[in-house]
Amino acid sequence: MADIIKNNRGEAARELFYEGYNCSQAVFCAFCDQTGLSMKQAAKMASALGGGMGRLREVCGAFGGAVLALSCIEGYADPKDPAAKAALYARVQELGRRFREKHGSIVCRELLSGLPVTTGGAPEPRTEAFYKRRPCPQLIYDAAQILSDLLAEHSAEGE
Repeated sequence: MADIIKNNRGEAARELFYEGYNCSQAVFCAFCDQTGLSMKQAAKMASALGGGMGRLREVCGAFGGAVLALSCIEGYADPKDPAAKAALYARVQELGRRFREKHGSIVCRELLSGLPVTTGGAPEPRTEAFYKRRPCPQLIYDAAQILSDLLAEHSAEGE
């Protein structure tokens, strides 16, 4: 998996989703080598963000996982550093712009509009039909790839 992660973050994230991780965990865990977190730590940190924040269908979990990864990789810790905060927020907004450009929204219920979904806290069973009818594998792939591209661009800018 380590080689897949470094070569193709989107594919790594999608594979993690197929293994059973939720959308947020799949994206966030695909960046463990850059966040310095173990898979277990990352999976726990992102676990409540799946299903649009605990199945509330709010912010897409794939997008949330990408934001969480970006924050771990390029975030700030000094509350008195407004430039660092502004720079991070600008990068989150660019991530959101690119994700919306590709999918029209960053809101889970809008991305799943028209699809049959269950309500309540229990996750839907992961069946072949589940994966076929949902856009989630593609959303996960794209969120990870967009973040990977942003990080590469930022790294190239700093050289």
